[in-house]
Parts: sequence; C-alpha cells; structure tokens
Amino acid sequence: MQVLVAYASRQGATAEIAAKIGEVLSENGIAATVLPASQVTDLSPYQAVVLGSAVYMGQWLKEAADFLRNNQDELAKRMVWLFSSGPTGPAPVGRLLKTWRFPKSLLPIAERVRPRDIIVFHGALDMAKLSLPERMVVSGIKAHWGDYRDWDVIAVWADTIADALKAAVQDN
Repeated sequence: MQVLVAYASRQGATAEIAAKIGEVLSENGIAATVLPASQVTDLSPYQAVVLGSAVYMGQWLKEAADFLRNNQDELAKRMVWLFSSGPTGPAPVGRLLKTWRFPKSLLPIAERVRPRDIIVFHGALDMAKLSLPERMVVSGIKAHWGDYRDWDVIAVWADTIADALKAAVQDN
C-alpha cells in the first residue's frame, strides 16, 4: 500500500503536520510519501491520499485547492482523508471555528471524492515568519500567535488512517 500525504503550507506548520502523519503511517508499516501538493504530478503509484492545507480566512491555500480540483476524478477512485490546519488559541477547535469544517467552495468536490474523514487541527502562528501586511491582519483580527498544534491528536488521527488502510489490505 502506497500512501501520498500531500499538503499546502505557507509558513511550515502544515508541512510539519503532514510530516508527522507520514511518520506515523510509516511506523505502522505503511509506505508514505510526503510532498507539497504543488510537486505531485502523478497519483498512479498511490492507493490512498491524505491531503491537507493551511487555512487562511476560511480558505485552503491555492496549491491544495487546485490539487483537489485537478485530481478529483483520480481521488474519487482512492481512499482519501482531508485535513485543515489553522485556528490558533487555547479554545477547542470546534469553539474557535463554530460551524466551519471545510471551505464551502470545495465542498462539492469533497462530496464527490467521498473522503473517509475531514478534520481540522489547531495550527501555529509565528509572527517572525509573517510579512508586515500579514502581521497587521493578524493583529487586527486579534489572532493568537504561538504553536497550538496537538501532536497527540494528530498522531491518533494518523493511527486511525493506518488502521483503515490495514483493514482494506486484509479485505482484498
């Protein structure tokens, strides 16, 4: 079983989440390739895909959104999991996001692809990595800066993916 973990990350926090997912899959005996979504040119080697993006103002980054749009036919033939990374702050993700779960503009594609799961992880916001205009926006919306990612939650989610992949292999 070959799994692609593709991602779009602006400041690197989502890339680190993708790397952790790939690491947990590998620890479970599953061959995982972790790549930026913009570098993926061929899905044929992969039986499953985990796709994630940083979220800014309720939207996925262009690279991940384009990957989902451009590969929806191929993704619909595979096992797929989707994740978003973005909200920062000490409150639970659900409270920070209220009803947001996935970008509305991409929901019809996600419904066509039929992901096994869609999850949102806390993100990280490093003011030192932001441009001046980005810092102004972050200050204006009073976003919390710091690293709020919960590595245990991410690892448990990746373990559930590994379990599903192992079960799929046994069923075949």
